Amino acid sequence: MGTSTRRSRRLMALTAVAALATGLLAGCSSDSDNSSSNDNGGNAKGKTTLTVGTFGVFGYKQAGLYDEYMKLHPDINIKENVTTRTDVYWPKVLTRLQAGSGTDDIQAIEVGNITEAVQTQASKFVDLGKDVDESQWLDWKNAQATTKDGKLIGLGTDIGPMAICYRKDLFQKAGLPTDRTQLATMWKGDWAKYVDVGKQYMKKAPKGTKFVDSASSVYNAALGGASERYYDKGSDKVIWDTSDGVKKAWDVAMTVATSNMSAKLKQFDKPWDQGYANASFATVACPAWMIGYIEQKSGDSGKGNWDVAAAPTASNWGGSFLGVPTAGKHQKEAIALAKWLTAPEQQAKVFAKQASFPSTPSAYTSLKPAADTTAYFSNAPITQIFADSAKTIPSQYFGIKDQPINTAITDVGILQVEQKGKTPDQGWSAAKNEIKDVLGQ
Repeated sequence: MGTSTRRSRRLMALTAVAALATGLLAGCSSDSDNSSSNDNGGNAKGKTTLTVGTFGVFGYKQAGLYDEYMKLHPDINIKENVTTRTDVYWPKVLTRLQAGSGTDDIQAIEVGNITEAVQTQASKFVDLGKDVDESQWLDWKNAQATTKDGKLIGLGTDIGPMAICYRKDLFQKAGLPTDRTQLATMWKGDWAKYVDVGKQYMKKAPKGTKFVDSASSVYNAALGGASERYYDKGSDKVIWDTSDGVKKAWDVAMTVATSNMSAKLKQFDKPWDQGYANASFATVACPAWMIGYIEQKSGDSGKGNWDVAAAPTASNWGGSFLGVPTAGKHQKEAIALAKWLTAPEQQAKVFAKQASFPSTPSAYTSLKPAADTTAYFSNAPITQIFADSAKTIPSQYFGIKDQPINTAITDVGILQVEQKGKTPDQGWSAAKNEIKDVLGQ
């Protein structure tokens, strides 16, 4: 992303920002399949060149971290290889891992791919657990990158703790409270309560506006706070159609999809961007990496009209990891760089640049969002809201086909209901058929 989803920087529609979900999200994808390379310092003689393979915008170059590291280590030259789209990036990485050559010295891994990496590619990555103090990272973040026998194949970069971003001006016109604490109390503990606020909003909704951008965004936000997703952690069996977390998220999404409260926009498509600019919806479930995106797309007219409130439940959308392939020629140097880039101090610097939220709790007390961002969101205590969510997000288990299953539900099942007028049962059946294809059944 939070977002190229930093989705899932990518689970989740993965487009230009979801580069925000890890770069702003560290991960998601954009409309371009082109790869680009950012060379910092050239291939100077006598230096060891380390390559860092990323997708989207991780913020390391933008925050000046590569330059800082090279200044601290004059014998190191860093070259970042950026692939905009995660759906292009990861298959390419897998091919090179299998070949045992062609990998970068450091490879970014999006949260939607981490289980596949853990279960099928662990032997291709260095065990980083013996080189770091794992207590630096959130327990649930480490758990996602740890094999059953305790091997840590990736160091956590950003995460996507959830909040609700809302337009105070539209809430006021609809006769609803505008105070962030009061609103958070109204929907605390249950996404269905958030939807109930939406029903109230629609009774006096300003002309041309809806309560929420899409039913899929509500689904992803609700599922991001569930302890059970698409796979059973113990057996690794697919349980999406019996999962309590999926059922609850689907039900609340269907309430939205079958009502008049959704703008029916597909996230990261151009109409969604225009919806921000035109203030056509009053709320959006927003992981930390989406803050900068909203500011960019809403423009000057949104300044002081947007605010941020705590989400109904602690939830995560997005995040990534840095791994060191065993095929790399400079493993010792790569491990040192990966440790430095993911250390609390560096994660705080990336946050200050682009709001990618750290997975290292010790950084939270020192986080300082940009002054213009704070002003844009009505001086909301952004850091505190996201930090409180991050600390209580449940540990979620992601299966190998987690991402395509999620896409089948949101882009097929939910859209069938929301945009094509199908019944919830028909939408569920459409998603089920798509998932069968995904699983080869």
